[in-house]
Amino acid sequence: MTYLKPLFRHPKLPKNKLGYTLKEYEGTISTLCAGCGHDSISATIVQACFELSIEPHLVAKISGIGCSSKTPAYFLGNSHGFNSVHGRMPSVATGANLANKNMVYFGVSGDGDTASIGMGQFVHAIRRNLNMVYIVMNNGCYGLTKGQDSATADVGSASKSGHINPFQPVDLASLAVELGATFVAQSFSGDKQQLVPLIKAAIQHKGLAFINVMSPCVTFNNNPGSTKSYDYVREHMQATGTFDFVPERKAIQAQYEAGTDTSVALHDGTLMRLHKLAPEWNPEDRLSAVNAMQQARARNEILTGLLYINTEFGDLHDILDTSDTAFNTLDEATLSPGKKALEAINASLR
Repeated sequence: MTYLKPLFRHPKLPKNKLGYTLKEYEGTISTLCAGCGHDSISATIVQACFELSIEPHLVAKISGIGCSSKTPAYFLGNSHGFNSVHGRMPSVATGANLANKNMVYFGVSGDGDTASIGMGQFVHAIRRNLNMVYIVMNNGCYGLTKGQDSATADVGSASKSGHINPFQPVDLASLAVELGATFVAQSFSGDKQQLVPLIKAAIQHKGLAFINVMSPCVTFNNNPGSTKSYDYVREHMQATGTFDFVPERKAIQAQYEAGTDTSVALHDGTLMRLHKLAPEWNPEDRLSAVNAMQQARARNEILTGLLYINTEFGDLHDILDTSDTAFNTLDEATLSPGKKALEAINASLR
């Protein structure tokens, strides 16, 4: 078996505005189990970056430990990457982002990596509104260590071994909204039509964009009784609405019935158009989003789509009022203004 992709691609493959084909956004061949939902998520990231015409070398992928954290090797092979220790991805992403805010940051994590050992890191990344796309590939189990229940496994769900989980789950999407995340979405690895525009909007959002993706483990958690299996998720999905990401700053000429459609303007002028399906739900109203998720949980439904967005709150660099120029590009003269400047600072502190 080879782990190298063939170099040949059809000469008439579609190209984006940079003149790139999907080839420039691919990674190595996946070594995950055939049918793993994580590979589908990797493919949606490739598609989203291709459609947005993002320069691959301006992307940084940072992950922790787990099946999900292996996936950065499988997309955007021409970008930067750092595989950190278990649960510590947000710290590394924070340091990298503070040094160079001009990159597009993808934080890739799993339900064990975020909801257990990395919970504290997750909380503070949200609190600081770090400008990154934070994706959790959520399969409800520890796939690398043979399928034990993770902290997101639903109470009463059955593992492949027949064990019934007695504990309440950590609902990462609800928690993200409660903690003040400025972009919260939930999706299913098998729903590319929904996930691609969500990732594109997350990339354009200024601040932490959290996407919790149900991603069934075909080896250890795709059995009857599991609430993270392909069949269960497909049968219990309830979308907040259908989505269109509008990248161009052009007037939209269309007519819609009152109350059925809304548009959310992102920081750079791009739009996310939502056709609302969920009743009494407003993606820009935090309380409305919380209520919608709680009502879905009471009905044993998995609410997917854009759950909440806040475009008014600044990211970490805005909060800290950092330099307009990325720190890693500042020259010595700027960083060390000399003895007289130091003496003036010291005098002001006396």
